[in-house]
Amino acid sequence: MENPFRKITTLEKVMEFFHDGMTLMFGGFGGVGTPPGLIDGILEKGIRNLTLIGNDTGFPHIGIGKLVSQERAKKVIASHIGSNPFAGQFMHEGKLEVEFSPQGILAERIRAGGVGLPGILSDIGKDIELVAGNKQRVLLNGEEYLVEEALTAEVSIVFAKKADEYGNLIYDKSARNTNPLVAMAGAITIAEVEEIVPLGALNAEEIITPGVFVDYIIPTKGVNWKWAWE
Repeated sequence: MENPFRKITTLEKVMEFFHDGMTLMFGGFGGVGTPPGLIDGILEKGIRNLTLIGNDTGFPHIGIGKLVSQERAKKVIASHIGSNPFAGQFMHEGKLEVEFSPQGILAERIRAGGVGLPGILSDIGKDIELVAGNKQRVLLNGEEYLVEEALTAEVSIVFAKKADEYGNLIYDKSARNTNPLVAMAGAITIAEVEEIVPLGALNAEEIITPGVFVDYIIPTKGVNWKWAWE
């Protein structure tokens, strides 16, 4: 495979971008669409004190849940943590800070970060302390809204079915989930993919993430966990 854009690389080489105390954004929904090789690479490097941004905390042995369960995170920004009992346990023990964001609002905050907006306005949860907290409120056309700040990360990691040499991505059905938004919002975006094809091999109408958002591409060895429903 040619590598004219120098984006195709190895897991070992991209690990230089991961360090203690960093902000990491990840694609996936309950582990579906979360890059397994990158998660294992972070574990093996011993990275700690992560701030994780994504839909959920996976399951104890699935997806981002592997990092949470092994106490590698200091903070999580997510829509729910219920599928990983360790997340709830660590939160109540004061070991893990959790910022809850309604799922749709979380997605829009990530999208805002990806397109360079400082935030969005929302009336969702404005009367719920868990959501509203100390967020700024503004009046617009006589209605009160919360200011939801945009979300970005030092590194975003995504999982795709196919990539070409430039980093244009196609996802596998529901494994697409939050990955296209996450890919936009990282200062560096790394895509772990099942198949790398030559430039021009992808149908332009099927491309979901343009390669301009993708900095590095690594081949995957596949999902290495047993799904919760198996």
